[in-house]
Amino acid sequence: MIRQHSSHPAIITRLKRAEGHLRHVIGMIEAGRRCTEVAIQLQAVERVAATAKRVLIHDHIDHCLGRAGASDRSELHQLAKLL
Repeated sequence: MIRQHSSHPAIITRLKRAEGHLRHVIGMIEAGRRCTEVAIQLQAVERVAATAKRVLIHDHIDHCLGRAGASDRSELHQLAKLL
C-alpha cells in the first residue's frame, strides 16, 4: 500500500477541480464555442494538472527518495524528466 503524504489531499482537490473544468471544456466544444475560448480554458486545465504533478513529484522526492539509497537513483532520474 502506498503511503499518503500531507500534500495528497490538496492534490486531489486540485485534480477534482480540473476534472470539473475539463467537463466544462468538453461542453464548450459540444456547444460549438469558439476555438480560442476553448483553447484558453484547456490551457487553464493543463496548468492545474502540471502544478499537481510538480507538487506530487517534489513531495515524493522530499519524503521518499530523500531517505533512499543509491538503488533509487533511476527513479529520481525518471521523475526529473517529468518536471
